[in-house]
Parts: sequence; structure tokens; C-alpha cells
Amino acid sequence: MPTVTDQAICVRVWDWSETSQTVSVFGRETGMVRAVAKGAKRENAKFSGGLEVPTRGEMVVSLKAGETLSLLTAWDLQELFPGVRRTLGGFYAGMCAVELVSHALTEQDPHPRLFDGLLAALRAVGSADGDRVAVLGLLWLVLDETGHRPELEMDVLTGAVVEPATTYGFVPSRGGITVDPRVGPSVRKPVWRVRGETVELLRRLAAGSGGGGMGNGSASDAAVERALRLLLLYYSETFHARPSGVEAFLAGGQGAQVGGSD
Repeated sequence: MPTVTDQAICVRVWDWSETSQTVSVFGRETGMVRAVAKGAKRENAKFSGGLEVPTRGEMVVSLKAGETLSLLTAWDLQELFPGVRRTLGGFYAGMCAVELVSHALTEQDPHPRLFDGLLAALRAVGSADGDRVAVLGLLWLVLDETGHRPELEMDVLTGAVVEPATTYGFVPSRGGITVDPRVGPSVRKPVWRVRGETVELLRRLAAGSGGGGMGNGSASDAAVERALRLLLLYYSETFHARPSGVEAFLAGGQGAQVGGSD
């Protein structure tokens, strides 16, 4: 199999032996790669700066197909993301970000736009914009890049254009909103009640640059919190996963729950 050089973000590391490690790295052109870093813990190994979550580096990897682990032969550390290490909240935000990406992707499926989005989110953690804004933007991008972008303009039950309303229903099994929050016979439960303010925030998010910005205007902390929790619930329903870092990240802030109480 080919040996490639690529920019990558380290998303998981665990010991494999006294001198080697097993890693998951998200490459910009190679996608998510599980690999063995043989001799990574040796003093003179070609792994400058060591392998740590989350960091960015240039990797050299021999890709393997199927269930076989690839072979990471070199790692040149290039970025540490100080905002992730400055505070406990920043650490939780960074861990949440890398887990949201890693749980949503299959191996060796490249998503350069999502790589750039994760990189931007890790750089934004600890900034004036806030950790929750950074994770919210990334979460939208994860859903968009994997084909699960929420439908916010057309009613997912009727196909009609959605008219302005103070509240909507969000149907996770259909991946979008409806003006009728009642559950019809052809719709799997649940249907979540969502404020119009939350939907407008998500529309601005969708219109932002690359799907990862807020577009024009700002949002209240409460609105960001509600939008974040809504998308996290939808993420869990879609990927049948609730990354462990999500709960620790959410525990660091306040906001209304969704799913009947938005």
C-alpha cells in the first residue's frame, strides 16, 4: 500500500507496547487513519514532539486496507492549540471536538473541509468568541459533511416551505423541522419542540462561511446553548453515539434542554 505524507490532527493515542503506540489521526487528504507508531516512545524515534491529543503535525504513513492497522513511520509536531490546554473548559471543548469528528467518519474517507473546520475550532477554543460557539460551528459542519445537514427551509413532513413561527417541531428521523409538532402515524418518535430563535440561529450558521460561521449578527449565550444541545441530540440519534467528551463539555455551561423543553 502507498506511503503518503499529510497534515494530520491526532485524535486518539494509547500504548501498544513499551516502545510503541497505537493512534487515530485525522489526515486532511487521507481521512481518519488508525495506525501503529512503532518505536514512537524511543528517544531517537522520528516522532518529534511526541503524539498527543489534540495536536497537529505532518505525518508519514503507510496506508493499509481493511481491518489491518496502517503504519505511522514519522510525525513532525507543528501545532499545540494552547487554548485547549489553558483551562479545564478549553480541554473539554477540545476533546469534545475531536470525538465528534472521529465518531462520525469511516476510516480513510477524506474530508478536507471538515479537517479545516476541526483545525479552526481547535484554534478558536479559549478565544473571545467562546468554546461553545466553536463546537457548535464544528458540529454543524460534521453533520453537513456527512450528509446529515438539517433541513431548515422545507417542512420535512409536508414538503412545503416553512413559514415563520415562534416554535417548530424537529423530527430527527426525517432530519429537519416541521410546523406541525404532532406525531403522525408515519413518523417515528420523538418530535422535539424547538424555538423559532434556535432555528434562526441555525439558519445563520448554515449561511456562514463554509457552514462554520454565524453569518451576520451575534447570538445570545442561551440561544447558542439551545442550538448546541439540539444538534448534539440529533448527532446522537444519527450516529447512534454519544461521545464521552460531550457530557463533560456540556457540564461546563448552562442552558435549556431540548426535546420538549426548548
